[in-house]
Amino acid sequence: MKISSRGMVDPFIVMDVMEAARKAEASGRSIIHMEVGQPGTPAPKAAREALAKAMEQGALGYTVALGLPELRAGIAALYQRWYGISLDPARVIVTSGSSAAFLLAFTALFEAGDRVGLGEPGYPSYRQILKALSLTPVGIPASDANRLQPTPEDMAAHQMAGMIVASPGNPSGTMLDKSALRALIEHCAARDISFVSDEIYHGLHYGAPAVSALEISDDVYVINSFSKYFSMTGWRVGWMVVPEDHVRIVERLAQNMFICPPHASQIAALAALDCTEELDANRAVYAENRRLMLEGLSKAGISAIAPPDGAFYIYADVSHLTDNSLDLAARILDGAGVAVTPGLDFDPHRGAQKLRFSYARSTSEIAEGLARLQVFLRDFA
Repeated sequence: MKISSRGMVDPFIVMDVMEAARKAEASGRSIIHMEVGQPGTPAPKAAREALAKAMEQGALGYTVALGLPELRAGIAALYQRWYGISLDPARVIVTSGSSAAFLLAFTALFEAGDRVGLGEPGYPSYRQILKALSLTPVGIPASDANRLQPTPEDMAAHQMAGMIVASPGNPSGTMLDKSALRALIEHCAARDISFVSDEIYHGLHYGAPAVSALEISDDVYVINSFSKYFSMTGWRVGWMVVPEDHVRIVERLAQNMFICPPHASQIAALAALDCTEELDANRAVYAENRRLMLEGLSKAGISAIAPPDGAFYIYADVSHLTDNSLDLAARILDGAGVAVTPGLDFDPHRGAQKLRFSYARSTSEIAEGLARLQVFLRDFA
């Protein structure tokens, strides 16, 4: 059978690194995981208990396509708590992870062939989802001077139907302050460019909290997830907030594409919203890991870094070591037993001289991984 051109997307390199690390572990090797953005902690205790109770009480069947009404209301309450925003729960759409939210957003907002901007470096699946939907991704190189976040000046030369911005960013962990985010939103609004704000690392900050696009405008799409701050990656539950007149459009798409988000995951997510003490304790671990990473990578000779404001990543320049980050990552995995992600995953043009290090695991694992990296890179040639 023929294969469509839409299906010819690039691999998600970090998943290939995960598989190589898994095979190494299966052979008996000890591997420290700094490749994947996955918390080392489980879902909050109360979330797991809520699901166990629900499973004893009856079948977990389909929910309505937009998600459990009580979960939508709980997410709306989160916006009041985190940002002081009074949000109508009717604008909240629960999704099967943020990945489903991106599919829904891109399908609702754009026509086939539309050009959609994304900052580079950036989350690689944006580009591949756009390609699979017959959309044209437009990479917008962000500068070190702007801490790897795009600016209106960066966008000025490009004709686009949409723009995706992430703050905190992946792979950089850097954030936009309110004035910088406002400048991007206003630039897009003046040119009829649909604005999509990826906020899945909100809650994971090490100074001032992240700013939501909803603090600036209601005429945006905001996407978030229970994966990162709420430590629920494998549960595949996220959400999106859309303008009131877009809700029914997205609902019809969700009905046909997904039927509904997983019922079990929604029950756990609802309980997780109240687990602030446990989740903030996780963030304190990441803060210590961040400190160790900045100090330990510098000792390993890797110091060209924009210190992250949030998330749990460090994106580092390793041009003094290589011009092939794929090869260097493979050599580090083989020689040091540490899995890291090549920068080419996030920037197809400049990423050959970059690596991303995740510090989402336990502090003891991070300390061990740094020790291994320091030994390996001391003798690297």
